[in-house]
Amino acid sequence: MANLVVDPAFWDLFPDAQINTLTVHGLNNTVDESQDPHFQALLDDAMAKSHQYLTEDTFRNNPVVAQWRDAYSKFKKKKGARSSIEALLKRVDQGKTLSPINPLVDVYNSVSLEFGVPCGGEDLAAIDGPMHLGVAKGGEAFKPLGVNEDEPALPGEVIYYDKIGAVCRCFNWRDGERTMLTEKTTDAILVIEAINEEQRVRQAEAVTTMKERLQTEFSVDADVDTFTVA
Repeated sequence: MANLVVDPAFWDLFPDAQINTLTVHGLNNTVDESQDPHFQALLDDAMAKSHQYLTEDTFRNNPVVAQWRDAYSKFKKKKGARSSIEALLKRVDQGKTLSPINPLVDVYNSVSLEFGVPCGGEDLAAIDGPMHLGVAKGGEAFKPLGVNEDEPALPGEVIYYDKIGAVCRCFNWRDGERTMLTEKTTDAILVIEAINEEQRVRQAEAVTTMKERLQTEFSVDADVDTFTVA
């Protein structure tokens, strides 16, 4: 049984989208500071490769950024919400660095930057599943990382959610504290998003690379599922 269900309301908005998930079990996501240089090098290499997506003088005119901004214009969202890949590319565009967080997050951030696609991950043990990708009714409970108060989803917002509330808001824009990947995470679901055919090509390469890095860094095999409109 897949750990994600994509609701019909999502396909109504994005009929050309494709969602890939990679499910892994038996991880050791403990931070070992002696490995920081390794993961820093992985991130630095990905940031260098991501310059291929920043060919325009005006940041918003770069195709990866423009395509996701257009996608975000199709649903209700909190002011300032942007795709996770835009947030990463913005750091590159501004000459900022990206530091290691924990191994699993570092791996998906490296894949996201290298292939110009949004990637994210959640702790399966914290999800009252299966997880859904759909359109919010409004009021789904959500506590963002680093925020003390609940910031519930808006009506019409594209969210990942479970029986408890929202898991991630505005596609993969904002992750919640409840299901975040931590050093204690042993089972996880990773998501790679695409909303058009051109992105799907890079998404396929991203899935292959993610599987390889999960095997290299954690010695685990990932189960891959692909979701498209029926």
